[in-house]
Formats: sequence, C-alpha cells, structure tokens
Amino acid sequence: MPKLVIKSGSRPPWVGLSAAVWVEIAAGNAYNFPLYSHALKSVLGYNQQQLTMLGVANDVGESVALLPGYACSKLPPWMVLFFGACACFLGYGLIWLSVTQTLHGLPFWLLWIALIVATNSNAWFGTAVLVTNMKNFPLSRGTVAGILKGYAAIGGAVYTVIYNVFLDQSPTNLLLFLSLGIPVICFAMMYFIRPCAPASGEDSSEHVHFVFTQAMAVLAALIVLAITVVGNVVSVSSGVMYALVGLVVLLLVSPLAIPVKMTFFRKKKPNANSITGSAECLDQQAGGSDTSTTKPLLRPSSSLGSFIEMEDDDESDVQTLLAEGVGGGAVERKRRPRRGEDFRLREAFIKADFWLLWFLYFLGVGSGVTVLNNLAQVGIAVGIENTTVLLCLFSFFNFVGRLSSGAISEHFVKSRAMPRTVWMTLAQILMVLAFILYALSSSATLYPATALLGTCYGFQYSLMVPTASELFGLEHFGIIYSFMILGNPIGAVLFSGLVAGRLYDAEAIRQGSSTCYGPDCFRLTFMLLATVCGVAAILGMILTVRIRPVYRSLYSSGSFRLPQE
Repeated sequence: MPKLVIKSGSRPPWVGLSAAVWVEIAAGNAYNFPLYSHALKSVLGYNQQQLTMLGVANDVGESVALLPGYACSKLPPWMVLFFGACACFLGYGLIWLSVTQTLHGLPFWLLWIALIVATNSNAWFGTAVLVTNMKNFPLSRGTVAGILKGYAAIGGAVYTVIYNVFLDQSPTNLLLFLSLGIPVICFAMMYFIRPCAPASGEDSSEHVHFVFTQAMAVLAALIVLAITVVGNVVSVSSGVMYALVGLVVLLLVSPLAIPVKMTFFRKKKPNANSITGSAECLDQQAGGSDTSTTKPLLRPSSSLGSFIEMEDDDESDVQTLLAEGVGGGAVERKRRPRRGEDFRLREAFIKADFWLLWFLYFLGVGSGVTVLNNLAQVGIAVGIENTTVLLCLFSFFNFVGRLSSGAISEHFVKSRAMPRTVWMTLAQILMVLAFILYALSSSATLYPATALLGTCYGFQYSLMVPTASELFGLEHFGIIYSFMILGNPIGAVLFSGLVAGRLYDAEAIRQGSSTCYGPDCFRLTFMLLATVCGVAAILGMILTVRIRPVYRSLYSSGSFRLPQE
C-alpha cells in the first residue's frame, strides 16, 4: 500500500474541496439516463421492462461502491479517481458505439453490464472525494457532505443544459461527451484532491467560506434552472444562452477564490501557548518547515471520554483476551467500539442502529429513484411531451435538498444536539404527500410533486453520510458508506424493476400499445411507494429515539468532540 502524503496548512483542504466540486458534477452523469433512455428504446427496440432494467443497471453501477470504498482505505485518492475515469470511458463508449450502430447486434446483457460499468465511475468519483474531504473537515462533516452531494445533484441539471445548448438534444452526442469529457475533467482535478491534516479547533472564517460556497452553488443552480425552463417557453438567442452558460462556469469555479484569498490575505499565526490545532500541525512546527507528513489522517475516536463513561456498565461490550505476559497469565481487556467511535464494517453489522439507518435510507432513496428512472414515462403518461423540464426540476430541488439538509442539520446538531435522523424522518413523511400528488395523475400536480420529491430525496441522500460517520466513525468510513448506499440499487431493483416496470407494461398491453397513457400507468405504483415511505418514517422515529443520547454526548459542548490522546 502506498503511503499517503498528508498536506499541512489551511489552504490545501480548500483547494481540494474546490477541485472536488468539479469531480462531483462529473459524478452526476447517472442522472442523464432519462435524456438518452428513449434512444435506447427506439434505436435498439427495447420494451419498457427492458428499459426499466437498464435504469436499474444505472442505479446499481452508481451505488455499488464496496470496491471503491475498500480502495479508499488502501490507495491514494488520485488512483481511485483514475479507475473511475477508465470505467466512464469504457462503459459510455460501448453504449455510444451501440446507439450509433457502429457495433450491431450487441446483446442486452452486454449493454446492461456496460451501463453498470459507466455509472460505477460515479461510485469511484464520489467515494474518493467524499471520504477525503470528510476527513479534511471533520468538524463540519454535515456541511461538507451537503455541498459535495449538492453539486453531484446539480450535475444532472448541468448536463441537461449542455444537452440542450451545445449538443442539439442529440443522445448520441451526449453519450460521446460522457465517454470523453468526464475523464478529461477527472484527470485535470485528481492532483488537487489529497488528504490534509485537519484542524481540531473551529475557525470563524471557515463558516464564512462554507456560506460563500453554498451561495455560489445556489446561484449556479438557479441560472441552470432558468436556462432550461426559459429555453423551453420562449425563444432565446444563442448569444444569451452562451453568456448564461459562461456565468454558470464562473460560479462553479468561484470556490477557488477561497484558497486564493487565503494566499494573499494570510491570518496572523497564534501564539504557541494558544495553539489548539491538530497533533500533525504541532509536530510540523516543532520539526521545522517540512510541509508534508505521512502520519495517520485522524486518530481513532476511542477516547470520547464522556460517551465511554455513559456506557461503562455495558458488560456485553467487553471482550476478554488472554495473552502470554512477561510474568505469565496477563489478562488484557479489550472492548468493542461504541456508537460514536470508529467501527469496522463487521463490527457495525451487529448494531441495530446500523440496520435501522440502512433500512431508513433504503426505503427513502429506493422509492425516490423509482420515480427518477421512470420520470420521462410518467410525464408522457400525463401528456407532457418535453420531459427535460421535469428532469431539470427534479435535479434542481434534489440539489436544494442536499445542500440545505447539510446546513440545517449542522445548525441544529450543534445548537441542540438534534439527531440528523429527525430530518430524514420528516422527509419520509413529505414523500408520502409527494406520491399522493403523483397518484392524482394531473399536469397541475406533477410539477409540485416532482419538486417536493426531489427535495426529500436530496435530504435522504445527504443526511445519511454525516449520520453514518458520527455513529460509526471516520477511520473506516469509506467501506461503511459504500455499504449504506447499496440501498439505492437494491431499492431500484425491487421498486423500479419488479414493481413499476411490470405494472406499466401490463397497463400498456391492456391498451394495445408499447407506450402507456393515462392515470392508470403508475397510480398503483405511487400508492405502494407512499406506503413504503410511511413505514420508513416509523423506522426513522425509532432510530431517532435510540441515538439521541449519542448526539447529546458527541455535541454536548456545541461542537463535535475530536478524539484526543
């Protein structure tokens, strides 16, 4: 295993976060499936169930991140990103060759695997930048997760703009762009995404920097939404469109202003007796001007004193190991980790909270991704011809949900030690309302239902990340996070492949067509998904009650307690 060179100083983490923004936008390519799914159906002659199964492959590839999660603990981030770029090139390249009829007669199973490989690049991209930046900003993990996952969500809307403005709404041009453009972006950014020595004290300027990054992201998302919606309502000149796209690019680059500002306007260094930084920084000050170290990124969080004291009477968590001592017969007592400390995946498996969080996430994102995969068909069934507006609307509010959930939950967890699962539960309840609006099968309710579902879906996706890191630690977070997001493809297989696709095809056959029209195409599916989200809300309430003492311990001082030796 190559040693990770850890950069010190306050600027490298922000440089890495700025580069990670672009990688996360590239990682939003899985949201493009509705843009080229119709071409797969028309050119290759697939039915709706086959198309739904390709949508499942889209979700399986995006979310099966066990290998990337394991790789993050063994390889440097740039190497993980390199594997993702190669998967993107190979997967989308093969699909492009098939759709353009360059390669004839490719079997369905081969394209299914190609789509898994293509979208699995998102798992490599997202896991690498998320794990690295969560460790670089351990005191603001909710905010960082919201920002990164938010940019991944806006990526879908960005691709929609590229598809409409630059690619002439051509699915083949889009597939070619995905196979070549995304690897180029990744290769350009991989050098800057690296582990850095985190600070153990909070900096007032850090909050301002996060607010600036979030504000720029919101402005970029609003402009992208305006480009898509206005472009479909009125005729806009190409010059105006190009100017707006240029403004979006400028806003996406704007996070780089933070490390630039830190370069030219340096803060005065505190006195030696007031330094509260990390152990790595202290070692560097004692050792001279060396700016790199190979020390561990974070110390194990097994010394969270107050939390250990809270559960000292739990004898079931103590293992007794016999060891041969110098005097013979020495007994070493080693206990299992407790919630809030660093867990290995096998240790987390035996915790009820782990599975409650997994099912809460699985039911939420599984039902949400079912609508996303079938969004074009849902719009057509209601009578909407141009479904790109629906996709952009879902992407924008998915972005809003991801970005706002990180900031909102971070505020309440620090001010009131409120578990983040409170917001996940609230999102599940609102998803019940969204599915009821969908079941009405009216164009008047379709747009607000899509906006509400996109927001709640974003909440689920973004809040799971910091919750898992707080309950089970950061040391093995990559593999734990990778297992958590398996809820996405499993939910897609069960709810989208086995339920929505079959019900849609059955109704289409009854109508004597391959395309279904009318309220009965998805009504039963939406009622079933509403029930699923109701069950998830109950699980969320149970989990919140169980982990409330953990959050009171971790955030009793108003900030997350970093482990100290």
